[in-house]
Amino acid sequence: MAEAYIVGAVRTPVGTRKGALAGVHPADLGAHVLRELMARTGVDPAAVEDVVMGCVSQVGPQAVDLARTAWLSAGLPESTPGVTIDRQCGSSQQAVHFAAQGVLSGTQDLVVAAGVENMGMVPMGSNVQPALDAGLSLYGEGWTERYGTQEVSQFRGAQLMCERWGFSRRDLEEYALESHRRAAAAIEAGVFDEQVAPLAGVARDEGVRPDTSLDQMAGLKPLREGWAITAAVASQISVGAAALLVASERAVRAHGLTPLARIVQLGLVGDDPVVMLTAPIPATRTALRKAGLSVEDIDVFEVNEAFATVPLAWAKETGADLTRTNPNGGAIALGHPLGATGAVLMTKLVHELRRSGGRYGLQTMCEGGGQANVTIVERV
Repeated sequence: MAEAYIVGAVRTPVGTRKGALAGVHPADLGAHVLRELMARTGVDPAAVEDVVMGCVSQVGPQAVDLARTAWLSAGLPESTPGVTIDRQCGSSQQAVHFAAQGVLSGTQDLVVAAGVENMGMVPMGSNVQPALDAGLSLYGEGWTERYGTQEVSQFRGAQLMCERWGFSRRDLEEYALESHRRAAAAIEAGVFDEQVAPLAGVARDEGVRPDTSLDQMAGLKPLREGWAITAAVASQISVGAAALLVASERAVRAHGLTPLARIVQLGLVGDDPVVMLTAPIPATRTALRKAGLSVEDIDVFEVNEAFATVPLAWAKETGADLTRTNPNGGAIALGHPLGATGAVLMTKLVHELRRSGGRYGLQTMCEGGGQANVTIVERV
């Protein structure tokens, strides 16, 4: 049976929307991690058969097939093609899946999976704003007949999750505070140093607030009157990029590569598109069942903190241990550069398994439309 291995994983620091990385062109963000990935793995770039890159807001500087532009901006061979994909927040986790599937099929041996998003230069929603300005709906008649005209947004979805699972504002704030605490401790201990390629004078993730407190969070206004959701319990608007190299067993031997992890299971499910954020729950159950594993078998979980409600509800339903979930902080503290986040989380996951000596890791994240990718990897 064919195998797919992750043999390299690198990311930029995750920057804030007004930080030092915000002025870096998205193609140059991508080029930076692509060059670094090739240098760290020692692979001849001409041997790479495709670059699959996630990016959500594909407009302006992030348009015109950013994967191809970033590869060429890195000075890498013209012979390698690239494709840019959008599965909303899971775009670059899906890039990992497409890369692995190409290898597992036996049709490819070396594929780069990457993600880029500069939310400082290209604000969230830039790709849909022209339609709204023209008075066009984002949804057709069939959608309206099925779901009506109710508000569909990640913010409302997060609040609906609070109501469904009975989370208080304090529950969310305590979770958010722990995310910042873990991220600050990881940075101070140098946990991320090996995986981060400094850029524009930035070597550390910019969004972490080591001095935040429950009192400070309690002083923030909710996003809407009567809601539990505030900015403090949501992921940060960010800038970043990450890249991984996925290789076949044949390529590992031919290029003398050292695998970081073996891909065990790839999955994707859909759930309620209005609540939108719950699909990681059935995705995790499905992936564990197909892999023949239990939640207790997983040493490290990376569950994207779009809002604190997501990992809290996920853990409550799956029985996963929150002490093994986002052990070095998540998107509430470190940021969520949309199309890059899936690759950032996978980079964090494989490096943490190597650092901690854990065997299995599982990554999952909620996505627009009520979807979730899930990936299980094994340290080798």
